[in-house]
Amino acid sequence: MWRKLWNDSDWAIIICTFLLVCIGLAAIGSATHVNQEPIGFGSLVVKQLIFFLANAAVVIGMQFLNYHRLKDWGNIIYGITLLMLIAVMAVGTSALGAQRWIQLGLITIQPSEFSKLLMIICMAKMLEPRIGKLDTFKSLILPVLYVGVPIALVFLQPDLGTSLVYIAIFVGMLFISGIKTRLIKIIAGTGLLLMPLGWFVLKEYQKQRILVFLNPDIDPFGSGYHIIQSKIAIGSGLIFGKGIFNGTQSQLNFLPENHTDFIFSVIGEEFGFVGCIIVLLLLFMLIYRSIKVAYMCNDNFGMLLATGIATMFTFEVLVNVGMTIGIMPVTGIPLPFISQGGSSLITNLICVGLILSMSYQNNLHHEQEVEEHFRRSERY
Repeated sequence: MWRKLWNDSDWAIIICTFLLVCIGLAAIGSATHVNQEPIGFGSLVVKQLIFFLANAAVVIGMQFLNYHRLKDWGNIIYGITLLMLIAVMAVGTSALGAQRWIQLGLITIQPSEFSKLLMIICMAKMLEPRIGKLDTFKSLILPVLYVGVPIALVFLQPDLGTSLVYIAIFVGMLFISGIKTRLIKIIAGTGLLLMPLGWFVLKEYQKQRILVFLNPDIDPFGSGYHIIQSKIAIGSGLIFGKGIFNGTQSQLNFLPENHTDFIFSVIGEEFGFVGCIIVLLLLFMLIYRSIKVAYMCNDNFGMLLATGIATMFTFEVLVNVGMTIGIMPVTGIPLPFISQGGSSLITNLICVGLILSMSYQNNLHHEQEVEEHFRRSERY
């Protein structure tokens, strides 16, 4: 069994994930070593490493998981997701003006991170019987309401970034479900027309982020400070960077949140253009392999599941990297596998485990079909 697992595992996904986590550990260590204690049990890089090692076995073991069983638990998973998000509003802890975390003893978890994966499973179950049938607005009512409830709960935390991730995943899964192009055009046009009204439901700091995105110089020492310092950091790294632990913006505390939201800025400054390209290529390969698994899936549920995961990774990479170079507003979306954060890392690793499970199960199914073909040939 283990030899078969070794031969049939998607090693491109495993290697890309491992390298991304290693780069993340190096970047986190460099970004925090000035303000944190040396490499010890309390340091952020060690905590991140513990989260990775504790879940590496889970990722490997998930290849034996029959992912089809998740479909049977879809309604239960949806209920758990709603309960987690409601619990945040009731007993969650606040930080930086948002109530997004729950304290469990010494561990702080962010339910909205876990809920992204849970909702992908729920959406896959909900959309599977509707593939090819999403041709009227009436057919979209239930899916929109189904996804709209958790989106609203996350938005009220407030967490605009994760809400946008939900929407991006939903749109990607609708597209692969065969929604009619005519509906997409009407919905996109209506959304653009109604977008100005969205301004009035945003929090004041969210409005300020959008204004700063359009012109960072309107508040260079306030809301625009993050973007300005991030651009300086990435630009100063040039081709090969200044070297690990040698970045000025990150090491001298000019760059805020340099171990979470702006970790890509640290990579750009200390590893340069080459380091950024390596990170982006690894992320691209991971997303590409996820899309390929979706394409090769033998069932619609697996196809939707892999598509949702690939969409989530793609959107988070585009937004996180985009905000560090000033082409996207600051939204607080982490860079997958690299930004420091246990909830985000665990969620992403479980997503990789599911992709590996689908890849392994598809290979197994293909081998069984080949064997059956040969048996039938021998009979004749």
